[in-house]
Amino acid sequence: MYPLGWALLHLFLVASFSQADEQVCTQRGDTENPQLVKDGDILLGGLFSFHTNWRERQNTYMEKPVPLQCTSLNFREFQLAQAMLFAIEEINNSSDLLPDISLGYKIYDTCGSIARSVRVTLALVNSNEIVASPSKACTRPAQVQAIMGETSSSPCTAIATVMGPFHIPLISHFATCACLSDKVKYPSFLRTIPSDYYQSRALAQLVKHFGWTWVGAVRSNEDYGNNGMATFIETAQELGLCVEYSVSFFRTDSSENIQKIIDIIKGSTSKVIVTFLSHMDLDILLHELSVHNLTGYQWVGTEAWIFDSQTAERDINHILDGAIGLSIPKAHVTGLRDFMLDVRPLNSSNAELFTEFWEALFNCQFKQPKSTEIRRKCTGEEDINRVENSFTDMSLMPIFNNVYKGVYAVANALHRILSCNKTCNKHAQLDPFTILQNIQRSNFKTKEGDQVYFNENGDPAAKYEIINWQPGENGIVDFVTVGLYDATLPTDKQMNLQNKSIIWTQNSLKVPVSVCSEKCPPGTRKVLQKGKPVCCYDCIRCAEGEISNITDAITCVRCPPESWSNDRRDACIKKKAEFLSYDEIMGILLSTASLFGTFITFFVAFIFYRHRKTPLVRANNSELSFLLLFSLTLCFLCSLTFIGRPSEWSCMLRHTAFGITFVLCISCVLGKTMVVLMAFKATLPGRNVMKWFGPTQQRLSVLSFTLVQVIICTLWLTISPPFPSTNFKEYKDKIILECSLGSAVGFWSVLGYIGLLAMLCFICAFLARKLPDNFNEAKFITFSMLIFCAVWITFIPAYVSSPGKFSVAVEIFAILASTFGLLICIFIPKCYVMLLKPERNTKKHMMGKGAAK
Repeated sequence: MYPLGWALLHLFLVASFSQADEQVCTQRGDTENPQLVKDGDILLGGLFSFHTNWRERQNTYMEKPVPLQCTSLNFREFQLAQAMLFAIEEINNSSDLLPDISLGYKIYDTCGSIARSVRVTLALVNSNEIVASPSKACTRPAQVQAIMGETSSSPCTAIATVMGPFHIPLISHFATCACLSDKVKYPSFLRTIPSDYYQSRALAQLVKHFGWTWVGAVRSNEDYGNNGMATFIETAQELGLCVEYSVSFFRTDSSENIQKIIDIIKGSTSKVIVTFLSHMDLDILLHELSVHNLTGYQWVGTEAWIFDSQTAERDINHILDGAIGLSIPKAHVTGLRDFMLDVRPLNSSNAELFTEFWEALFNCQFKQPKSTEIRRKCTGEEDINRVENSFTDMSLMPIFNNVYKGVYAVANALHRILSCNKTCNKHAQLDPFTILQNIQRSNFKTKEGDQVYFNENGDPAAKYEIINWQPGENGIVDFVTVGLYDATLPTDKQMNLQNKSIIWTQNSLKVPVSVCSEKCPPGTRKVLQKGKPVCCYDCIRCAEGEISNITDAITCVRCPPESWSNDRRDACIKKKAEFLSYDEIMGILLSTASLFGTFITFFVAFIFYRHRKTPLVRANNSELSFLLLFSLTLCFLCSLTFIGRPSEWSCMLRHTAFGITFVLCISCVLGKTMVVLMAFKATLPGRNVMKWFGPTQQRLSVLSFTLVQVIICTLWLTISPPFPSTNFKEYKDKIILECSLGSAVGFWSVLGYIGLLAMLCFICAFLARKLPDNFNEAKFITFSMLIFCAVWITFIPAYVSSPGKFSVAVEIFAILASTFGLLICIFIPKCYVMLLKPERNTKKHMMGKGAAK
């Protein structure tokens, strides 16, 4: 058994080693060969879409798929590749940068296919060996130390995802998607063009600047368009802008999908269209717009097409005339144009591609096919200087400059890593991660003076020119710079525009209007329309007492209490202060009545004084009569204190003077009434009452009654006196200047005491009404008290219900009416006798012994 075991073990080991020798790594699929190649000490990779499309192929899954057949040659990408070759050639010829180190390149055609982009990227990193020996380490250095490209954002996201784990730098010259700034997902991605994060925000600020609050949005259905437009819409919402519609498409979409977009644009009300479209997608859309003749829209574009002369040439129906947008700042690279137009060196790399390129460039053919239209034959001696097409157009120089700067960023990083001075350390081990770190730390100037550096996200500084499409001679569009945008400046200084030099759609010099609702003028406020965006609203006039003094006010502001809104509701004006003044008709009439009453009272006093020794005056207690006339004068005059602008002294004086003078007046009337009653009763046998109501007692009674009112008024003025106040409630548009009562108890106590004395006087006069006619003034006092009480009883509801200055007028009227009533009823009959019937003014007549009539 022992020899048998050794034999089996020996057989197993031999089989194992034999199997190990046979293990190899075999490449799947076809070998990818570069379209342009040049050896060098250090290789750089390049990815460019020399073709923009490919032929569709039907996979049967029964046999191996045929290689991708690329179509639609793209001169722009040849220009970009030439810019890369120019930078490499310039560095190789330089003694200051990477001396004695030659840079080589491998450049692939991606055909606009993301899948092919990833495939050829892996070919750049690996070699094209079909079989790999296991003796070689899997950790060998990558074939290329950095990759230049791609032009579009979507291929870059795919490539950067694959290259990220290997830390091989991918430097794009035109991929602007903000998503690529994510260093977690794309750690090895850098670019020499600003991120769309800045461009999207700049576009939103541009739209806001021109007052376009209602816009449409069209984007490419890829990373560039979707991410760029998402940032734009987010920023637009922050700035109060509204997007009526946001549609997307890709150049390979069906015609039905394109037609839907055309229908949406036709049915929209917005007149401004913001685009995040690649130039290839815009070409498809532009063709359909031309078919439907959709002119009159203001287009806002991005750097992808706004300064593209080919797009302008295809716009034969002037759909995009007056377009405005952001572009990369103009640039110049000395010697690049001459190098780019020298295309013969391309023939040394790929004869088949060069042949196709030459035929397309000169519109000729080397071999004439039998079944196609005949074109002139190529000689190979054609002169490129006699050709004018997109390849000879240098309007994309800013993008060429981006490629140029990317190559120099790699070269400067290698220069530091290889410790180059006059010579470089060729034995230094190149590590992709070290190269990536050094590129990220790059900060240098190109020969043209452009500063090149990257921020922490691998992005350069965001600076844009604002371009306006203006019609030039022979229908050629001029790309006119009308402003600048620099994201490195403070927010309020980032955008600098020259509005006067802009030509808008349809060659208009007037800024287009694109709003869902017109601006709400001052005096109105915005009310959102139900179910619509915030930019769609109705303008509602501010209510009375409210204003809005700005355009598009959200709310109306209530005026301060002392102000009121004007008719336009855009300003608060000082309310007119209203009070009973001497300048208005009512004030003039009342003051005239007061002065007239005062004059009549003086005239009556004068008559009484002239006839003071006559029996009529002496019989009616001349002392009380003159005191009554004096008090009536004061009553007439105190009404004047109610007229005029209220002040502290006038408010305290008007009510207290009124109360005291009226009590004095009523006290005198009451005294006269008591004298009549006492005189009548004194004539009866056994009655000697006059000794209790002589002149002294009469004076004391008047003084006592008046003193009570003085005490009430003093307490009122001491505790809570009347004061001037402003009444904002009676009228919306007026301020009522009035005297506040202070203490309502005090006011009604004054009136109540006057009413009490008036009722007492009325009762006494009523009791004396049947005395003999010739000696009876009691009935006149009765009439006067009836008038007095009637006036003041009706005064109370009228005073309470009258607004503002009319309550003051009611009070003055009550004072004047009651005073005139007393004056006329008590004194006018006596004046009539003294002036017109002197024969009755005798003692005999007064005693009733003369003729009755």
